[in-house]
Amino acid sequence: MPIAKLSLTKQLIYASGMIGWSIVTNIVIVMLPFFYLPPSNAGLVILIPQLLVFGLINIMTFITVSGRLFDAIYDPFIASLSDQSKNPKGRRIPFMKLAILPIILFCCLTFYPIVMAQSIYNAVWITCTLVLFFMAATTYTIPYNALLPELAQTPYEKVRLSSLQQAGFVIGMIVSALVNNIADVVQLMSGFESRNLALQYTIWGLCLFAGIMMSLPVIFINEKKYSVSVPSHLPLWPALKQTFKQSNFKYFLISDFSFYMSLSIISSGLLFFVTVLLHLKASIGGVLMAVMVLVSLLFYPLVNYLAKRFGKKPVILFSFALMSLVFVAINFLGEFPISAHIQIYTLVLCASFPLASLGILPNAILAEIAEHDAITTGENREGMFYAVRYLFVKLGQTFGIATFAFLTVYGENPGHDLGLRLNGLCGFILCVFAFIFFSRFKEVKQ
Repeated sequence: MPIAKLSLTKQLIYASGMIGWSIVTNIVIVMLPFFYLPPSNAGLVILIPQLLVFGLINIMTFITVSGRLFDAIYDPFIASLSDQSKNPKGRRIPFMKLAILPIILFCCLTFYPIVMAQSIYNAVWITCTLVLFFMAATTYTIPYNALLPELAQTPYEKVRLSSLQQAGFVIGMIVSALVNNIADVVQLMSGFESRNLALQYTIWGLCLFAGIMMSLPVIFINEKKYSVSVPSHLPLWPALKQTFKQSNFKYFLISDFSFYMSLSIISSGLLFFVTVLLHLKASIGGVLMAVMVLVSLLFYPLVNYLAKRFGKKPVILFSFALMSLVFVAINFLGEFPISAHIQIYTLVLCASFPLASLGILPNAILAEIAEHDAITTGENREGMFYAVRYLFVKLGQTFGIATFAFLTVYGENPGHDLGLRLNGLCGFILCVFAFIFFSRFKEVKQ
């Protein structure tokens, strides 16, 4: 029986799942350091002490890294279960359905500290909630992304569906970046004196909305109708070892890890760059993210055209190079002889094209790698490829948050901002690193 083609409506429904996942993930990335270790001019209570663990890393770094260590085991485990699933409703959708409520719950609980004051108990609490949040998010996103090569049969369809998926991701970034703006409205309408309480109510509302978005593919996409579900017969460890054997895939992973680590640094630091380096209000952070994402959406047709005309690899290499220059500029924010608004908006506009291309093309490339491997080996291990890829993405995000938090020890307040500027230098090095490794990647020909 021929596989049914996804209509545009169904493609948009598929992309809505990424909107929801992006909202909750980016809330954690953007708000966790700002909520628990805010700068002195944020109007928030500091909730965890700036202690050094083992005399080397601060406690926020330790928390974020500890939470992700569980993913090193759980990501491939859930991928193997999904790849081998013989559920009559499909290999992917049933897992996604189970994950939605835990994602909402543990994302919200992460921002509900035990003590509304500086306390080590808060550090223990968020370590536990982050571990459970990451596990729930993995249970959704690994099967969700593994659906892409199954729902899109041709290279063109993969790029198009990946473009819509990335549009969902950046919409989620916009929404998560508006937390402070929405909290302003909540605080004004409710009369809350506590800024922390206004942020908590805002996060609850956004998480509920994210849950609705993640539910749409589960409810409206019939996996059996739109994809061929052939369970893999390889057990977990042989499947994982076989996936890592591809040197081409390794170059892809290393460059992807470096990029997402640098992106996490800029996401975690945006509110600090705005308020500390440029002395602007925190609420402008949401506007900046919205401008960057909306401009990046305008580049989507150009990215698709350039990828078709010249190939995906040259476009990605150019994007890494441009992104490295953006990070160099972060190091000098507030020191240029022009207004603070011009400085930050120029930076945001320059980051828009890399955000578009590095969001769309890697997913399409990975879909081709997984499909090529299935043809070559006869084993459908799409879930394992996406598990490994998203393990590296999440490790990159985590080490990005950890690096940002670690460097804030060297200054995160007005007049004492060396740690923030060092993050710009770190992002530059990571983007150069990504460029070097991806230059060795050999694009899959189809």
